[in-house]
Amino acid sequence: MRAAVVVGLIVALAAPPVLAAGTGATKYKWRDGTGALHYSDSLPPEAVKFGYEVVNGQGLVIRRVERAKTADEIAAAKVQAAKDKAERAIAEQRERDDAQLMSMYEDEAALKAAHQQQLDSIDQEIKAAQFSLRGQEQALADLLDRAAAAERSGKNLPDAQTQRIAELRAQIETHQEAVERRQADRESTQARLEAEVLHFRELKAKRDAAHSSP
Repeated sequence: MRAAVVVGLIVALAAPPVLAAGTGATKYKWRDGTGALHYSDSLPPEAVKFGYEVVNGQGLVIRRVERAKTADEIAAAKVQAAKDKAERAIAEQRERDDAQLMSMYEDEAALKAAHQQQLDSIDQEIKAAQFSLRGQEQALADLLDRAAAAERSGKNLPDAQTQRIAELRAQIETHQEAVERRQADRESTQARLEAEVLHFRELKAKRDAAHSSP
């Protein structure tokens, strides 16, 4: 009998208090900065600061409110929300790109053929630029030969030819830089296309595995 009484006391102490039983009244329950538990009929500022729960007349929690966030926490939450939104947008765009890639090409051979067309187009542009560059270099060489012949004969080179030599040299330098940039673009494009082939292969393997699974 005594053991039963002790057990009953332990259970009573561990259970949440019953507040205004049968009245249907609600109260606020919260813990302060030291961890001490409080109940009140009204909502004090301290409860808003640390967070609180609304309990009914039977002591059951009917609503939980988290503590108020600091200005730094609010700012950090906004930054994180923006980051999460950007990552979701990237993931959704990647899914759309993958779906389009798989719908455009029947197999890897078709994809590689399309890639080769892109590279061939770039190669044609580079060849055309190099051909134009050689023409400019030849024109400059002719002008320099004339300038050397005039110098040997003791004649002064006309101002128009001197200006034309300077213009050609500037044009050739600009053209050379453009050709080098296009060649670099060709290399980066080839690397990107090779990566796309590997990605296509992975997507196709996943799709085939999904179709073959029961």
